[in-house]
Formats: sequence, C-alpha cells, structure tokens
Amino acid sequence: MDEALVIAAHGSHLNAESSTPTYDHADTIRATGAFGEVRESFWKEEPSFREALRTVDAEEVYLVPLFISEGYFTEQVIPREFRLEDWDPELWDSDGTSATNATLAAEDTDQTVHYCGPVGTHDSMSDVIVQRAESVTGDPDVGDGFGLAVVGHGTERNENSAKAIQYHADRIRERDRFDEVQSLFMDEDPEVDDVADYFESDDIVVVPLFIADGFHTQEDIPEDMGLTDDYRTGYDVPTTVEGHDIWYAGAVGTEPLMADVVLERAADAGADVSSAIEQVREETGGAKPATGD
Repeated sequence: MDEALVIAAHGSHLNAESSTPTYDHADTIRATGAFGEVRESFWKEEPSFREALRTVDAEEVYLVPLFISEGYFTEQVIPREFRLEDWDPELWDSDGTSATNATLAAEDTDQTVHYCGPVGTHDSMSDVIVQRAESVTGDPDVGDGFGLAVVGHGTERNENSAKAIQYHADRIRERDRFDEVQSLFMDEDPEVDDVADYFESDDIVVVPLFIADGFHTQEDIPEDMGLTDDYRTGYDVPTTVEGHDIWYAGAVGTEPLMADVVLERAADAGADVSSAIEQVREETGGAKPATGD
C-alpha cells in the first residue's frame, strides 16, 4: 500500500502531554490498516515537520494538520517546513472555515503530497464537540435542558481563530439538540469568564476547542469560569457557578472520535478510507451525522 498519512501537530517543549492526543489518534488510524504508513510530526517536538517526509517510504502522502483554525501555521509554517512546491493559500479556496485540499510536490523528496485543511474547520468536528458533551455528562442523549458553550482562544492576530468556534456553534445550534448554544472566547468578547451570564439553562456544558489539554484548558479556563480559585486543588464536574451547573469537558482534541476527523480530511483529498471511517466511528461511539447536516 503505497500511501501514507502524516499528521502535523504543534506539540510543546513545556507540556509533555501536548502530543498525547496526536499519538493516540495516529494509533487509532494505524490500527485500521487504511494506510501503509502513519507518521506523527510536530512544530515544537520531534519528529519535526522538516524531517517528517524523509521518514516516509510511500510516494503518495496525505498531510493533515491537527490544528483548530486556518491561519499562520496551516497556511505558512507547515507548507514551508514540508517544502511544498507552488503552495498558495488560495488553492484551498477558503473563507476561513472552508479549506479543502491541494495536491503538491515535495521539493526535496519528489513525493506527491495531498495537503488537507485543518481538522478544526471540518464539518465532522461538530460531531466531536457533541460527543465531548456526551462524554463529560455521561449521557448519550444530552441536550434537552442543557446549554452548550463552545470555547476558543480568540485573537485579533488571526480572525479565523474565532471563525472556527462560531462556525461549529452555529452548526450545532441548527440541530436544535441543546436548548442554547454559544461561542465564547478567552481573549475577546464574549468572554468565557462570564459564562453564566450568557445562558438561561441551569446546566451548561463547556467544551474548549483545543487540540490538547494544557495551560489554557487546565488552568486558565477553570479559574476564569470560577470553578476553582486554584487549579491545583481541582474542582467538581459539575461545579455550581452563579446558580448554573457547569460541566467542564476539557480539550475537545482528546476525544477519541477526533481520529475520524483526520480520516475525513484524507477522504476529502481522495484517500480510500471509507471502511476505516466506519470502523473508527463504531469503536469510538461516534454517531452518524444528522440527516441533512
């Protein structure tokens, strides 16, 4: 099987757990046998973006960024480090949430690289957010009587950072599963600090749209929402804040169904992985997308 999958993630020199979801999702996909090779690569860890293709024997590679939004890393850093010839963000024909894929040549290895949009803006990410809500509440039918907050970093430096959060909040709202759905942010309005002010529902599930748990999801957000004064002392799930029960889910990227989104990106670029997608969804409890979604 002369096709490989390479997952490109950020990683961290400071947080040893940052790469764990990447390895977990790669292992899940590797077990399906959909690709001859599955490789992990990182910006801040080894194996690095720059060396990744040299570790792959296959002549055809599907490159999927394990990033939330379209922007600096997906449009500049990854194409540069993987040395993708003739790359131009216009090839994705995206408005900030609709990246597709582009087939390019790697300059120094002559491999054919199908460069895919990031997992965070794929439609199937909405399913992962919903499943994250199911996981934290322990209720596969959660929705009625609950509000859902989809939380992102938000930054003035990249308007697409907020677009991804709003995109999935809008899609989930249209399903009419939850009583309320809001997009909230750490660094711009509406801020997650005031989560209770934006909901009437007694119960609120909070799902951060981050790939891995780290400083923001484990320390900043819990303290900002008032779940605890000091993250080191922990907090209950749910925790009552201003009369609302807050069900804090932690990073969406740790949900096992994320492996499906990686496969969906590869499938959109032409990979024959329909059986693998079905297998992963069955193994991770992923529901099929809602009709018309």
